[in-house]
Amino acid sequence: MLKKIYSTILLVSLALCARGQELTVPQLSQYIADNPFLMSPTYAGIGDHIKVRLNGLTQWVGIEDAPDTQTLAADARIGNRSGLGMLLYNDSNGYTRQRGARVSFAHHLTLDYYDDIFLSFGLSYNFNQFRVDVEEFEANNGQLPTDDKATTNHNFDLGVLYRNKKFYLSLNAANILNKDLSKFNTDIVQIEPNKLRNYYLYTGYSFSKNKNSKLEVEPSVFFQWFESDGRSVTDLNTKFRFHDFEDYYYVGVTYRFLNDQFGSPLYIAPIAGFKKSNFYFGYSYQIITNEILGYSTGTHVLTVGMDLFQGLSNCRCMY
Repeated sequence: MLKKIYSTILLVSLALCARGQELTVPQLSQYIADNPFLMSPTYAGIGDHIKVRLNGLTQWVGIEDAPDTQTLAADARIGNRSGLGMLLYNDSNGYTRQRGARVSFAHHLTLDYYDDIFLSFGLSYNFNQFRVDVEEFEANNGQLPTDDKATTNHNFDLGVLYRNKKFYLSLNAANILNKDLSKFNTDIVQIEPNKLRNYYLYTGYSFSKNKNSKLEVEPSVFFQWFESDGRSVTDLNTKFRFHDFEDYYYVGVTYRFLNDQFGSPLYIAPIAGFKKSNFYFGYSYQIITNEILGYSTGTHVLTVGMDLFQGLSNCRCMY
């Protein structure tokens, strides 16, 4: 009984937090599964194929009504220097539901052709619909929620990506518009932040012994800061990729922590996956290290995908 009460309180608190920040999709370890477009619009169109990725995230297995998220992402090159991308997502957390889409455009420039130095700019339009599952809430609690039951929001993301050989640095600003609180009741306006902006960077470098080496090591860092309350979080990632001609296999690990609690990680996530011909598969298991550990066995993140319709660009900035 105590466990159920604790879980309910925890999930309600997290639902309120998620609503306040209104992030389109949880930026957990799925972006490192060779799917950076999920994280930044600047990656749209980079590569030789139309890349399609289906991602499923089941958070905190063992806790009833824990967050569950599905995303479908695809991006492709248009012309020789631009790309388009689209992301659809469905997110549930207790009695709350979020659905939405992101449409992205990126343009890629060559700063130095011979040294492979490139600069990319990305823009996304975000559509988000949030609602409370009124029928289920009433059935389980015997009363209707007094909060607003549904809201629809529109916003934009901006990003820039710098690449120098095997080094990359992406800077992004998400949800750049303030939220319109005129449709909320008075009680919610007092606690609901109107600043949804968050800023994040993603940087890394790929090492290999020589051009013919089959082993590639890629350390990377993801840092995110929220303007509304000053929170910030960091991921430290390491990936080992083994090449077999055009196929490859990888293993790695992610260490996520709040920046004022480096020694107390939110989770540690081993990752593994492979690309075989045009098929892609990735898996991550997030090991929870905080107080939730006594109630959950962890979080599963699964990614499957296909690379379709190969077509090389005339510009190296798209490689």
